[in-house]
Amino acid sequence: MKRILFLSGLLMLSAHAFAQSNAKPDSAKTQELQEATVVATRAGKTTPMAYTNLSRRELQALNVGVDVPYLLLQTPNITAASDAGTGIGYTYLRVRGTDPTRINITTNGIPLNDSESNSVYWVNMGDFTSNVGSIQVQRGVGTSTNGSGAFGASVNLQTEAIPSESAFRFDLTGGAYGTHKETFSFTTGLLRDHWGVSGRLSNIGSNGFIDRAKANLNSYFLQAGYFGDNTVVKFITFNGMERTYHAWDYATREQLNTYGRRYNPSGKYTDAAGNTAYYKDQIDDYHQQHYQLHWTQHLPQNLTWNMALHYTHGKGYYETYKTNRKLYQFNLESALGARSDLVRRKYSGADFYGTTFSLNYTGQKLKTIFGGGYNHYVGDHWGQVRWVREFSGSIDPNKEYYRNRAHKQDFNIYGRADYELLRGLNLYADLQYRFVNYKMYGPSDEFKGPGEQISFDFRNKFHFFNPKAGLFYQISRNHVAYLSYAMAHKEPTRNDYEAALWSPEPRSERLNDFELGYRYESKTFSAGLNLYYMLYKDQFVLTGERDDQGEMIAANVGDSYRRGIEVTAAWQPVRWFRWDANVSWSHNRAKDMYAVLDDVAEPFLLGNTPLPFSPNVVFNNTLAFNYRGFKAALRSQYVSRQFMTTTGLESFEEDGKDVSLLLNSYFTSDLDLSYSFTGLNFCKDVTLGMTVYNIFNKHYEANGSAYTALKSNGRGGVMGYQDADWNSYAVFSAQAPAHIMAHFSISF
Repeated sequence: MKRILFLSGLLMLSAHAFAQSNAKPDSAKTQELQEATVVATRAGKTTPMAYTNLSRRELQALNVGVDVPYLLLQTPNITAASDAGTGIGYTYLRVRGTDPTRINITTNGIPLNDSESNSVYWVNMGDFTSNVGSIQVQRGVGTSTNGSGAFGASVNLQTEAIPSESAFRFDLTGGAYGTHKETFSFTTGLLRDHWGVSGRLSNIGSNGFIDRAKANLNSYFLQAGYFGDNTVVKFITFNGMERTYHAWDYATREQLNTYGRRYNPSGKYTDAAGNTAYYKDQIDDYHQQHYQLHWTQHLPQNLTWNMALHYTHGKGYYETYKTNRKLYQFNLESALGARSDLVRRKYSGADFYGTTFSLNYTGQKLKTIFGGGYNHYVGDHWGQVRWVREFSGSIDPNKEYYRNRAHKQDFNIYGRADYELLRGLNLYADLQYRFVNYKMYGPSDEFKGPGEQISFDFRNKFHFFNPKAGLFYQISRNHVAYLSYAMAHKEPTRNDYEAALWSPEPRSERLNDFELGYRYESKTFSAGLNLYYMLYKDQFVLTGERDDQGEMIAANVGDSYRRGIEVTAAWQPVRWFRWDANVSWSHNRAKDMYAVLDDVAEPFLLGNTPLPFSPNVVFNNTLAFNYRGFKAALRSQYVSRQFMTTTGLESFEEDGKDVSLLLNSYFTSDLDLSYSFTGLNFCKDVTLGMTVYNIFNKHYEANGSAYTALKSNGRGGVMGYQDADWNSYAVFSAQAPAHIMAHFSISF
């Protein structure tokens, strides 16, 4: 790996020297070169798949501090949820019903997903959208990309290009629940026709809709570039520092009705006087630092070379008050008893580094890309007990009760070609080989009994071949159609292996994705239709349960599928009005699900059951007005009901009452209003605006978790019930009612 990094660095320095020129670079060409860094992982005009592009202008119209998942809500078949209820802090993105751990996300072609959890923690990337130039969402498998396999979508973020002119900008946002955002950004423009620097400083804070769900997010972004006639070399660094209070435990419907929709059970305990209290340091504290070095080179014969080096370091902890815990589970003994309340702190530290590359050829009829990447991850996990209520002796808060480490190597190489067979008819082929070497070792935080600590001992190598092929047909000037097939594979996550400490070792999953689409485009109207059938083998599906850390548990379910129809439309009859709408209908099922009933000795066939957190209908609608500096937009989303377990049951019985296992359907709307003043003497422009979220004050829950014990219902079926030994439950993540955010921006 060191040799690869060293040689890559030499190549970049050589390119810099080669590019020295007195010629002034063309600004349009400079912009094109900056955008070329992610061509290899993006779909193009004739790529036969379903995708959506979001421009910087579209993103900035929505960027008042909420995380990326909420900026993508108007794209087809996407849902989002927020622990704090406001879109700031811990937020989650689902596409076509697939959970965040199975969505591939890259920044400038560099993997952003955590190598072990396969999640992107947007809370570590506060206000990152302020420096995003564009986003492409590919639904389904998508093109070959770097990092983990895409099992529902790929989301590719490209950071903004350095503008050719200097500028300064201040953005201020404030509103409900103590929410505020302050951003200062600048750019030098081109210096001496070849150099440029731009950057940003941001702070976002919020008390959250949910009680005590405070978030404090500090971040920066900085990039510097050299621009030659055929060369761009850019250094990019950005970070995120977050401190948030836990809000991921959620609340039962009974608690929401009794204590109010802002109720947060996290950190709850009973003090020495018998009073209910909440632990003030029930917090998550993490710092993540990113570095990227990109080299783009135009070569003769219509070739473009891209190469990047990257390094990410992260370290932090989360602290939790635990009630009535067994002391042996923390390698502790006390003469005062075997159980006690205590405060636990869990740490993680990670280093992730590697390289990506691509060679692109663009001919009259043939376009090819050859690329790949190598990434290495080293992660440490350890825990400490900070305080114990009932304990004889003293506690060393720095003593570790477990520590384990993970190494993960990820190598992929791919070749992609787009060839015009006949006029208007293009053949697409994409072949990828991916190798993953993943090992975990060291004591875990799980115990079979006193003195019987379980250690990780997983060492797996995966060899994945991911072919893709399709046809794109330009029927006429306004009509196109496409057909494609793609295969993807994905390795288990750290959480999957942690669950395997008590169950069989997890298996990798496979997806066969079939897509058929049609698009119509004219000056005033466009529409699209996409049909998909995603056939899975050993798909990891959220069971609805959560582990002791609050993480959602997933399990292999054998054969399963997702099939659906996605319809999009846009109408702009005049310059000042546009109407966008999309709707997705889907059917998501696990085949031949079995369950063990408490009163039946043999496994019971549940049949084909709905996949959790996969709504059958998602509808989006946007009405936008833009006239002489005034902008207004009404954005709405409807999400149908969602099951929260793999049982297919809608409720379980508790004390003679039915407790719902469903997320109810919801329809919400946001209203954006703004006015921009231009042509002012003292600045370039000033913008004043406000956003009213959930304008119709809908009370709804966008996320949750559930578990139920099962028994025979006496009629040949099953029923869920409250069993004291297994503790059936259903908890829900309440989202904020109507609230207002105001914003002010000034540019110089």
